[in-house]
Amino acid sequence: MREAIAVLVLGLLAQAQAPAPSAETPPKRTPEQIQASYAAHKGEFDYLLGDWEFTATSKQYGAFHGLWSAVRLDKGQILDEYRVTGDDGETYYVTTTLRNYNGARDRWELIGADGGSGLLDFGTGHWDGKEMKIEQTFGVAAQTPSTLRIRYYDIGPDRFSWTADRSTDGGKTWTTSFQQIEARRIGPARSLPALTTVKPVQRKP
Repeated sequence: MREAIAVLVLGLLAQAQAPAPSAETPPKRTPEQIQASYAAHKGEFDYLLGDWEFTATSKQYGAFHGLWSAVRLDKGQILDEYRVTGDDGETYYVTTTLRNYNGARDRWELIGADGGSGLLDFGTGHWDGKEMKIEQTFGVAAQTPSTLRIRYYDIGPDRFSWTADRSTDGGKTWTTSFQQIEARRIGPARSLPALTTVKPVQRKP
């Protein structure tokens, strides 16, 4: 299990393609400012940690259900797996997301990793009051991109709600409440320790 996660995480971190620079370059921050920003926001996805089961409705796919698990990595990144399942345990769809806070830009950044689709499904997020709000593009590699404006809300220790508006024309028009999810906790929050083990150097006297 740890070996499989190690391969996935290394691939995500090493191969993820950064989005094109925005026209407006943010002010440069000092290392101390970046660290302070990270410290202030690093716990904003803590509610997602652990194991969940969910029910969902979609204007494209109808009603469905599945499982969702998230784990914190050693340096604070969040790795999660979202799986749509059938009544007999079959998997219809599964995707993995790496969520990492960017202290230089003061925002969460996300990369989705569908099997065979590379690392092009980029998104950003921020905490707003009692909600997490995300805008992320999906289907880039298949040349059928769509953008979701996502809200996590009614967040509690053992439940949360999720809703998304969808655009297929670059944000010109939106289908509101395109998909909705209700999640219930089935397992506690958990973290993954460092994948590497550093051993002290034995020095000769």
